[in-house]
Amino acid sequence: MVLAACGGGGSETATKSETGGTAATTTAAAPKASTATIKGTVKYDGAPVTNPKIKMGADPYCEENNATPVYDQSTVVGPNGELENVFVYVKTGLEGQTFPTPATPVVFDQHNCTYHPHIFGIMTKQELQIVNSDATLHNVHAAPVNSAEFNVGMPTQGMKVTKSFKKSEIMVHIKCEVHPWMSAYAGVLDHPYFAVAGKGGAFELPKLPAGTYTLEAWHEKLGTQTQQVTVTDGGTAEITFTFGTAGS
Repeated sequence: MVLAACGGGGSETATKSETGGTAATTTAAAPKASTATIKGTVKYDGAPVTNPKIKMGADPYCEENNATPVYDQSTVVGPNGELENVFVYVKTGLEGQTFPTPATPVVFDQHNCTYHPHIFGIMTKQELQIVNSDATLHNVHAAPVNSAEFNVGMPTQGMKVTKSFKKSEIMVHIKCEVHPWMSAYAGVLDHPYFAVAGKGGAFELPKLPAGTYTLEAWHEKLGTQTQQVTVTDGGTAEITFTFGTAGS
């Protein structure tokens, strides 16, 4: 990862001018090192969660291609209270720094009549490659506030469409009007320091410049939480977010 960030302590070098005098030339400041890491876990400490079974009978293709039951993915809690599908990102602490747009696209697939992934992050102007892996009609309707809305019909298996988001936004809801149970959320940022808590509720933000940051954890039903954390060059900080029942 190449950071176009400004470090401190630029130096001045005396150079000879065409008139025989000297002129001070300021060299570019060295970029900040990016060797710090934030690791964490997201926990759930609330009322028991029962994820409802998704009813796909309205589309025979969807029902036939899901031999085992498919359950709502909005609140996924592990056996020890680990909370998955939480978007964690650096909210403050990177002001004034710029980061290159990744050349690799984020792949967003429609497979067995569900969106994959359910929660994901993407940088501004990075390509979002939308794929229909199903032999049935889908549509991808994203309604961001800060970027252009798009609503793409995808009737053909193997069809691909490329989109992007112009400006940062937490979060962009994506839905399918053909299959109302299909839903996903995208976190759009102008930096690469974001992650989604997966199995075990774990997340990791590597290759950070040393500094003090505000991290925010976002869950589609349980809301948001923030924590401040300081990391040093080559150091690792560990934090835990704990969510309760929605509204508590």
